[in-house]
Amino acid sequence: MADWDDLRVFLAVARGESLSRAGRVLKLDPATVGRRVARLEGALGVRLFTKSPQGYALSDEGARLLAHAQQIEATMEAARDAVAGPGAGITGQIRIGAPDGCANYLLPQVVTAICADNPGLEVQIVALPRVFSLTRREADMVVAVSLPESGRVITQKITDYRLHLAASEPYLAQAPALDGLEDLRAHRLIGYIPDMIFDRELDYLGALGVDTPPVASNSVSVQLNLIRQGAGLGVVHDFALPFAPGVRRVLRAQFSLTRAFHLIRHADDRRVPRLERFAGALVAGLRREVARMERAVNAAD
Repeated sequence: MADWDDLRVFLAVARGESLSRAGRVLKLDPATVGRRVARLEGALGVRLFTKSPQGYALSDEGARLLAHAQQIEATMEAARDAVAGPGAGITGQIRIGAPDGCANYLLPQVVTAICADNPGLEVQIVALPRVFSLTRREADMVVAVSLPESGRVITQKITDYRLHLAASEPYLAQAPALDGLEDLRAHRLIGYIPDMIFDRELDYLGALGVDTPPVASNSVSVQLNLIRQGAGLGVVHDFALPFAPGVRRVLRAQFSLTRAFHLIRHADDRRVPRLERFAGALVAGLRREVARMERAVNAAD
């Protein structure tokens, strides 16, 4: 019979795909992790992982165990919250995955406020230009611009946000005239590296018929800094503009995009009160912060 401690080790190896990564999460040395996996395999009488140069991959039996182990994990989390009682603050570690625009310009303010109200909470923000896997628990919840097409997840729309073309004042002072979209041909455009756009909603320049911008980055934060340095024009989140003094929106009447943030969570997590409370605070905070930043930008124009 497997015990919960061994299942925790199994989940950490399944998510990290290596003994060393699992050990760092669990604060155990890799040899101990390996022994615990072997003990669980012995108790169940099956092989849970296959080892390769790339790491530890789930076997067919391990993949079947994964969903059950995740359900047990959610039940243990819910039990811990029930014992703590409804008046307790949010505690423990929560990891959020987010695109780097949200992670850089919105989450720091929102998370700071949530942590101030919950001193026992530990929050990790993972800003990566790719899709996160909730199945492998790369994050407890994900802020995304597109809804997933499959998987056992629960989704919630957070808020719409707006984007416009923008450029620095020094660039505009010396650049060719910019009275309409047709004038963009005389300007250098900044955008995503085409083959690194991980979500179709991020193909901002596609709406302008631009396939390959002459200056590009896989990070919107780098793109905004390129715009600040006068490297050209680019599409910028309105909520990011307060962080870029000297950059202003252009051709607002001719070009505007609206996108949405969604919160995506594993389906089992609706039974975990602390994750429910954190998700509620996160959604409310992001809605307020987007609205506040966009009001500031509109007032400044």
